[in-house]
Amino acid sequence: MAYMRVAQRNIYTNFLNNMNRTLADYMDLNVQASSQKRINAPSDDPAGAARVRAYRAELSQLEQYRENVSTARGWLGQADSTLLQANNVLTRIKGLAEQAATGTMSKANREQVGFELRELFNQLINLSNAEFEGKHIFAGHKTNNSAFDAGLAVTTNDPALSSTSFSITGARDYTTVVQFLEDGTVGGGADIAYRYTTDGGDTWTDATLAAGDTVLDLGGVRVTMENGAVVSQVDTERIETSEDNGSWLWVRPTAVYKGDDKDAIEVNQYGADDLAAAAQGQFKDDVFVRIDSATDLGSQIEYSYSLDGGLTWKTGNTVSNASTPNSASLVLPGGTLDLASNGGNTLSAGTQFVVRPRRADIDFEISPGEKITVNSVGKDVFGGVYYEPFSSTATAAMNGDARNVFETVGKLVGYVESNNQSGIQQSLEDLTTASEHLLTQAARVGGKENRLDVAASVLSSLELNRKEQLSKVEDVDVTELMTKLAQQQIIYESVLKSSSQVLRMSLVNYI
Repeated sequence: MAYMRVAQRNIYTNFLNNMNRTLADYMDLNVQASSQKRINAPSDDPAGAARVRAYRAELSQLEQYRENVSTARGWLGQADSTLLQANNVLTRIKGLAEQAATGTMSKANREQVGFELRELFNQLINLSNAEFEGKHIFAGHKTNNSAFDAGLAVTTNDPALSSTSFSITGARDYTTVVQFLEDGTVGGGADIAYRYTTDGGDTWTDATLAAGDTVLDLGGVRVTMENGAVVSQVDTERIETSEDNGSWLWVRPTAVYKGDDKDAIEVNQYGADDLAAAAQGQFKDDVFVRIDSATDLGSQIEYSYSLDGGLTWKTGNTVSNASTPNSASLVLPGGTLDLASNGGNTLSAGTQFVVRPRRADIDFEISPGEKITVNSVGKDVFGGVYYEPFSSTATAAMNGDARNVFETVGKLVGYVESNNQSGIQQSLEDLTTASEHLLTQAARVGGKENRLDVAASVLSSLELNRKEQLSKVEDVDVTELMTKLAQQQIIYESVLKSSSQVLRMSLVNYI
């Protein structure tokens, strides 16, 4: 029988290895007990660590969505509160209009009512310029500037002037009334006499619109009328402002919308083809369109489009218009690009079009693939007047109908300050429509707030689910861990004890 001698060095090396291994296992369990995590380094469980990273990334994304929901609530809550306050102001205005519409009110009484109406009108402008976190919520994308500025507009009793445009410069804090004293054509070959008052008719100033001129000088305010507009003589002995009593103008307050809108879609064409291009639909972003092969409007058209500025293209799109040889509609995401002959109907390969929608919406992403618009286009809410790009003539929002809050209240102020009872009565009816419009806008905002509540609830559920899944992968089982710790402590102590006994043994003990 052969025997192998175990050297002291081998004994000591094995002792250290055993002690270090058991101590390392003991320390790993101790780290888990301290962190309450089963995975503290990728080496603990590579597959589990990858799942942990994925869950944490998803939780971080859910947290961002929750922050977006919170911010969106602030925007919409401010809008909701503002619209309700504006409607309260309209209720007070309607009460004053009811007083001013009665036949027992004198001119002096109506003048007193007019003072409060002016202040309430200014309060409406202040409300329309409401802000959240320093951003104007009714200005579209132009959140750094006020949505509305105080301005002047013209009301007329003459149907012949109702569709004409007026341009106004200057400022005045009281309504100016204009009466034309003779028939004539603005910008024509003859002078036209007129007069105006800035104190409700107590005093009048006579003036003349010179032949060929289109500007009425009202002493600090200048009204430019449309060239060719026809005016009629007013019977100054009559107080009626009906359609059969000549041409009257009321230069009264309004609000000018300074934000942006989403009313129009521009189309830019790049190529020499003689075509007219327009777009229709609800485009969210710019769309690039490219003609892929030479053809004409009456044949099959092959085209591509890009939603990322031309980086990538969706190819293989076709449309056939044999029945309409001089026009074609190319289907795009969000709408159509309509082409028509403009002296020719030929399409060259490589011709491009860019569909550019006006943008006004500020969208917050509240869940994967779901966005909500938190701002508003002020002119669609409060009305007023606005200027189309590159236009010097103001246009009344909502076609100037009774839903237009600023125009409705502005007309009322003009009629009250000029002691026009019939005009006040008409404005009284319109105020109901304006109030209903504001309440409809408030309901629209309220619907979005309810949608946010649902989104927040869904996010909470998703977050709870992901945390549970993360916990199952990452967190330690405390009961199991305590058992392992106790076992490992016994193992470690056993290694120390047995090793110390072995190290004390020597051949000398047997000599």
